[in-house]
Amino acid sequence: MTEPNRDRPWLIRTYAGHSTAEASNALYRSNLARGQTGLSVAFDLPTQTGYDSDHILARGEVGKVGVPVCHLGDMRTLFDQIPLEQMNTSMTINATAPWLLALYIAVAEEQGADVTKLQGTVQNDLIKEYLSRGTYICPPKPSLKMIGDVAEYCYANVPKWNPMNVCSYHLQEAGATPEQELSFALATGIAVLDELRPRVDPADFPALCGRISFFVNAGIRFVTEMCKMRAFVDLWDEILATRYGIEDPKFRRFRYGVQVNSLGLTEQQPENNVYRILIEMLAVTLSKKARARAVQLPAWNEALGLPRPWDQQWSMRMQQILAYETDLLEYGDLFDGNPAVDAKVEALKDGARAELANIEAMDGAIGAIEYMKARLVDSNAERLNRIEKNETIVVGVNKWTEGEKSPLLGEDGGIMVVDPAVEQAQVAKLAEWREGRDQAAVEAALADLRAAASEGRNVMPASIAAAKAGVTTGEWAQQMRVIHGEYRGPTGVSKAVSNKTEGLEDIRDAVNAVSDRLGKRLRFLVGKPGLDGHSNGAEQIAFRARDCGMEIDYEGIRLTPDQIVTAAQNGAHVVGLSILSGSHIPLVEDLMERMRAEGLGHVPVIVGGIIPDEDARRLLSMGVAKVYTPKDFVLNTIMMDIVTLADPEAVAAE
Repeated sequence: MTEPNRDRPWLIRTYAGHSTAEASNALYRSNLARGQTGLSVAFDLPTQTGYDSDHILARGEVGKVGVPVCHLGDMRTLFDQIPLEQMNTSMTINATAPWLLALYIAVAEEQGADVTKLQGTVQNDLIKEYLSRGTYICPPKPSLKMIGDVAEYCYANVPKWNPMNVCSYHLQEAGATPEQELSFALATGIAVLDELRPRVDPADFPALCGRISFFVNAGIRFVTEMCKMRAFVDLWDEILATRYGIEDPKFRRFRYGVQVNSLGLTEQQPENNVYRILIEMLAVTLSKKARARAVQLPAWNEALGLPRPWDQQWSMRMQQILAYETDLLEYGDLFDGNPAVDAKVEALKDGARAELANIEAMDGAIGAIEYMKARLVDSNAERLNRIEKNETIVVGVNKWTEGEKSPLLGEDGGIMVVDPAVEQAQVAKLAEWREGRDQAAVEAALADLRAAASEGRNVMPASIAAAKAGVTTGEWAQQMRVIHGEYRGPTGVSKAVSNKTEGLEDIRDAVNAVSDRLGKRLRFLVGKPGLDGHSNGAEQIAFRARDCGMEIDYEGIRLTPDQIVTAAQNGAHVVGLSILSGSHIPLVEDLMERMRAEGLGHVPVIVGGIIPDEDARRLLSMGVAKVYTPKDFVLNTIMMDIVTLADPEAVAAE
């Protein structure tokens, strides 16, 4: 009996990058040697938001959630001994996507690569940044224009490159329902294609449509998630056929990569996350009709901190076992003709079409940003409320919470910690880079970049020239800020609809009583210092506190400690900080010192984030009143803590 024909496996990737370009390069080469078939680059927050490593907002953030890339030298080191012409590289980068792609192309040319053979993807999706991730720089319209610049340039010069990866991943992380994830992502794809259509010859437009790819999330309800992917396939085909008149089916294919859900990974009983990740992977691999082209999996310990190389290897082995040991790839689609699947797919498509109609009535995705943001905040509030009320069971969190301590944690706490000296070394190397470059060539390149941006030219050629001249990430982004302005995104809190959370009566009574004792309404300041754009937790805390009757100050993401202290001088009774990037120690230390210097040392400060136990103890020793991590999921408990901290009678009793 002959061996059945097998489909080719999807690209096996691990989302990785940390500390320095040298350390990340070693990790990439090690992962490739272990069987990884593509690269997925994680950049640190300064790189993502267009700041050099020595900028004040970069303090504490360098190398924490990805690799810092400030200039051509860093990119050259990152891909040392990795032949880019033979590689398929995904770069999760958005606001600075034109710049990072320019650096990548410049390094490929240095390697002698044929640029037309480069394969990979830049995410380059700004709309979801305004809704959920927060690494935007410029306002929506000029940002959309730059997305178009990348796509137009790649089509003509790097034809195998995917110039835009519509990213619904973070929408689900922000609480999106499947219908919202479908509709918001498809609305983004429509906005990009509407931007591109006037730029190219009509005969070339279908092929350009075929280069748009998607990056999605797969949650734990894997039957629904599998049906969602089949709905994505149908709806994208429908949009390209009816809205854009694309006749060739090969240009209407829904092409996507995936990282499975990180939102559902738990700090409690973290070993359970291995099962969650496997189940979620099935949603995007079981159905041949809607199978992912590339898969990257989180590690079991990402709710605790930065995964170690072994943790990433373990996740990669999960993919390899499914792809090479099972018989999954030997069969056609397992779900065609299944009535339950067909019914669910049609229901999801109907819901998505209705939401798309709402967005279209608001002048498309760009005009509907505030509406979509408020919808996400409200959906996330409903999700958390169901968990709090035990309507949604999360094993080890709100049911079966007792158990043996995980032996996987070990002496290092089960995570990798970035050495604080990394930031100092990166800043020193940046200074050395600036001293060694031709400053006249840099100034000329920046002048041409400004001119290209202000004149409406495609910024890619000028960006590549700037990369070769030695321009830095911060300098490139500053030109965009100068020409297009800097954007402050909506928080979604003020427009979100109350979810009528149960059990708030006692808290509201307590807020009223404490407000009477204070002589004015209890004022709670929510701040996000640093560059961490994951605002979901901060939004939910602010949303619930408002429902409890507190007066809320929340100005969104990307604030310096000094800005938060200035806001606290407006009469804050409690200050709450949300930091998920791992930079909590330096940022909180700076803020606490500034609070005391401004006579605000008596104002309680609470901190939430992905904070290891040892770091939590350090924060408490600095004077932080309370530390919250993902295991503290009952928001009403946090609300009562805030009330107690603000209560003058409770303070007097201490």
